Amino acid sequence: MANDRTRMLSEVRRAILDGDWQPGDRLQPMQLAERFATSTTVVREALALLVGDGLVLARPNRGFFVPELRLRDLEDITELRCVSEALAATLATERGDIAWESDLTAAHHRLSKTPRRLSDDPARINPEWSSAHREFHRVLISACGSDAILRLAANLADSTELYRRWAAPSTAAVSRDVEAEHEALLRAALARDGQLLGALLRSHYESTVRVVLEAGLVDGAGGAAGRVE
Repeated sequence: MANDRTRMLSEVRRAILDGDWQPGDRLQPMQLAERFATSTTVVREALALLVGDGLVLARPNRGFFVPELRLRDLEDITELRCVSEALAATLATERGDIAWESDLTAAHHRLSKTPRRLSDDPARINPEWSSAHREFHRVLISACGSDAILRLAANLADSTELYRRWAAPSTAAVSRDVEAEHEALLRAALARDGQLLGALLRSHYESTVRVVLEAGLVDGAGGAAGRVE
């Protein structure tokens, strides 16, 4: 049962982050149980855990839903991410050793060599790039030595992933030079400049907020602008 729940948790998480459902869609346990060949009990347990991670919304007497896109939520999450990772950046650049530098350089190399868009569907983000991107950001602050900060960073990254995925087809997302941003992050980290690294991370994350606004996924008043069809 535990292994089945772990598998279910991983598969539903991946499906949500891959955009299999639209923001606001209801997640029906019976349909998910059929799709993933498991029981509704296991599905409900996995969905409840994802509620804690911010990837699923539970509404009393209504069930489970994919979170809607709300500007205020994104801004709050982004600010928390900027503040916590600024601290992590300072600690990582102070505590990181040669092995950290090597791991970070390797993670950046993998990211830079992985196409960001799918060749057969340029409007979608390449899942392999998303994996490399997540790993680069994880390694970037991994030397901070704080498990609490790293857990928080991972959860906040998940919470913003849906916004990035749905904004991917927009002109703002396509024209953004993300590769240059990642290169600057790498240079700051290797130069052991924690203050600069924290500032660059803030700019990097706040750029995502601007892209989401320009994509029209949310309005400027903190509400949802409707689903992406």
